[in-house]
Amino acid sequence: MIPLTSRITPAVAAALLACAAPAIGRADSLRLDGAVVHTVAGPSLTNASVLVRDGRIVAVGPDAQQPADQVVSLAGLHLFPGLIAPVTVLGLVEIDGLRQARDTTEVGDYTPDIHAWIAVNPDSELIPVARANGFAHAQAVPAGGTIAGHSSVLRLGGWTIEDVAVRRASGLHVYWPSFSLDVSPRPPGSRGDGWKSPEDQAKERDKKLREIDEIVDQAIAYDRMRAAAGLAQAPPLTLDAASGRPTGIIETNGFRLVPAWEGMLQVLRREEPVFLHADDARQIESAVQWAVRRGFKAVLAGGRDAARVAALLATNKVPVVYEHVFTQPPRDVDPYDVQFAAPALLHKAGVEVSFSEGTDRFGASSIRNVPYAAAQAMAFGLPRIEAWRGLTLYPARALGLGDRLGSIEPGKEATLVAVSGDILDIRANVRRLWIAGREESLESRHTRLYEKFKARPVPGR
Repeated sequence: MIPLTSRITPAVAAALLACAAPAIGRADSLRLDGAVVHTVAGPSLTNASVLVRDGRIVAVGPDAQQPADQVVSLAGLHLFPGLIAPVTVLGLVEIDGLRQARDTTEVGDYTPDIHAWIAVNPDSELIPVARANGFAHAQAVPAGGTIAGHSSVLRLGGWTIEDVAVRRASGLHVYWPSFSLDVSPRPPGSRGDGWKSPEDQAKERDKKLREIDEIVDQAIAYDRMRAAAGLAQAPPLTLDAASGRPTGIIETNGFRLVPAWEGMLQVLRREEPVFLHADDARQIESAVQWAVRRGFKAVLAGGRDAARVAALLATNKVPVVYEHVFTQPPRDVDPYDVQFAAPALLHKAGVEVSFSEGTDRFGASSIRNVPYAAAQAMAFGLPRIEAWRGLTLYPARALGLGDRLGSIEPGKEATLVAVSGDILDIRANVRRLWIAGREESLESRHTRLYEKFKARPVPGR
């Protein structure tokens, strides 16, 4: 028999040592010294320290002056919570103009069993680009149809989709039917070209609204039948990452679990919010009133006309993920700054406003520009602290992660970004970034191309 030790080659031994070694970029304890610490939840602290142990913040300010395995000087830098990008298609879209590189849309109008994390590409080149400007988490959102499925919160650092998806179900996405009517007359001599009268358009919209209610009613009936079969306390079916199919018990006591209805349970139980995608004021009113009537937790996504119905949103505590800071005024009677000033008006009414580039074209590649949307809103009346919170604390709360992310406080995850100035200032540069106490690389395709062409030979030099 050959001794075990003789079969361990130097290469194997090196591999075993690498596995046993601690993860690169993360120490058991870490102390960040000398930065201007913007806690976001409270006051900013000058020349302060943050102490991190096992990926969690344990102390901020004078209490953080304790021994640590690693001490990092951040003198001259500003320390913020890692930024969060809600309502995006990051990880689902690589090249918008190439159909094979887009995986955002499922077939069918009602697919509540869809979960976005299964389709995420953790090797997307757009993830490091977003990370390089301070984003540590993003919400990947499904599209298509009326009830499109569940979004997932992604950690912008990791090897596999299991690593990346930190919250696999962060909200059910409902694209509310439009209330706009096309009143243009039928073109002369046209036949079967898809033209519909305003009356037919209104009937089609009302049909969709009834279908949404019917889906919820059927899901409630299914939940009652599920409870009668002895599964009242059983969690909803989970999905296998490789196949996308449900795992666990499929049938019991003569009752068969149905994935589509299982996808509604967390919303019915108020464990997960409904993200209502709506822009027109009438559309927003209809969607919010429906959610209130159903007793659902709701988040408004898009919200172009949200400032027009700010009182309704504030009364019902509906936060807004605002996507339209740089959208042109929708009406010819609107002032030029109607979209710039909307976040400030919502804040004055008592609405929590987060910022997003949305799920439209270039929504994934433009995430790096979201801080400048918040900066523009600040220039038109939004307090600076609210602009910071719209990039950190408010999206964390909207995604159900307010107890873990979004501010620099003891007990929260040590997801932090060190910047050369205010994160809202386009002249400031992100210098370092940690996710759960682990430092992440700020290299991206952009920086690699910069270094490549900076070294390009120049004739005559």
